[in-house]
Amino acid sequence: MSWSDGPLLGFDTETTGVDVDHDRIVTAALVRRDGTGTHVRTWLIDPGVEIPEAAAAIHGVTTQHAREHGGPPKPALDEIATILADAFRSGVPVVAYNAAFDLCLLDAELRRHRLPTLPDRLLGAARPVIDPLVLDRAEDRYRQGKRKLVDLCGFYQVVESGSLHSADVDVVATLDVLERIVGRFPHLADLDLDTLHEYQVTAHQAWAEGFNAWRAEKGLEGPGAEGVWPAREPVGTLW
Repeated sequence: MSWSDGPLLGFDTETTGVDVDHDRIVTAALVRRDGTGTHVRTWLIDPGVEIPEAAAAIHGVTTQHAREHGGPPKPALDEIATILADAFRSGVPVVAYNAAFDLCLLDAELRRHRLPTLPDRLLGAARPVIDPLVLDRAEDRYRQGKRKLVDLCGFYQVVESGSLHSADVDVVATLDVLERIVGRFPHLADLDLDTLHEYQVTAHQAWAEGFNAWRAEKGLEGPGAEGVWPAREPVGTLW
């Protein structure tokens, strides 16, 4: 039996921005897919800061809506982290598109609210993680075009159940894209989870080095891509 037969736990967040060390989670979804079906849990959080208009335009949650209908961050973050840690402990892989973003941001949020991070809870790294973005880049590295979730939904002919940039819809789409990737590259299903995790660590590092070299050739400024996958320790002052 392959890991691809489940169970799998999908994870996604929508946020105030793209700075994993300082931005905040606004919505989150955990979607468990197993032999009994697909089970969705969602959270709407009042992040305690203004939600920029640019971010609200993407995910649809304004500052006013979050304040009126969202819950406080600390209990929501603790609940999300508890479910994720339980999955990791039991060997259930956590599936996230561009996993480094969501996992790094979650750990920064946990530290901000003085809660144990995932590594704190697990007494080690959060694993196994499966990232369809990393797998698609590794398995079809020369394909032209963008690789956002919406692009992979188009390429793999996944029809979303609602509007992308809603955390629960994104997770279901991510799980569906993963299924299509494994269907196209069936050797991935034959790997054990530890080997698959390490394959992605190496593949992401190789991609990041190549991407950053391309940026340097173009004279582009800025930090470039992080070489560490799927997560690193939060940095700087978080509150």
